[in-house]
Amino acid sequence: MLIAVCDGLEGLPEAITTTWERTIVQQCIVHLIRNSFRYAGRQHRDGIVKALKPVYTAPSEQAAKDRFAEFTAEWGQQYPAIVRLWESSWAEFVTFLEYDVEIRRVICTTNAIESINARYRRAVRARGHFPNETAALTCLYLVTRSLDPTGGGRARWVMRWKPALNAFAITFAGRFERTTH
Repeated sequence: MLIAVCDGLEGLPEAITTTWERTIVQQCIVHLIRNSFRYAGRQHRDGIVKALKPVYTAPSEQAAKDRFAEFTAEWGQQYPAIVRLWESSWAEFVTFLEYDVEIRRVICTTNAIESINARYRRAVRARGHFPNETAALTCLYLVTRSLDPTGGGRARWVMRWKPALNAFAITFAGRFERTTH
């Protein structure tokens, strides 16, 4: 089973579930909030974020619905497009609420993936073309290694992931294999 975090690109959830039927598709919370800002005035952004936070940090779907009803009562008249955006994304959003808080921290955004993809694109664009596939893969490998040249980040990464790894092991028991080095 896979978890796919999507950034709101139309048709992507359907494409993923068509290819991998058992995949759980979840909306990127950060993108959902950012997309909400498209419809809001700058002067209201802080208020909207404050009103939406209880929705995406709710302990259950019902609690999220209740908080969303409060958000709608406060902001729905002024910004009905934000309400419609959240309602249309609700099916992909609520899967997020089914997970432990530690898992939520890991899957709430696609920013880390987008960051490394941007670095890959920049490196490939700077080189123009590659004589073969091995040269392209070497370029991507070197970009990846340059993200943490000393290797010290790995220790910090492992420490940050321990609570999430525990939560994944419990949530996906039987599908989460222990690996040894």
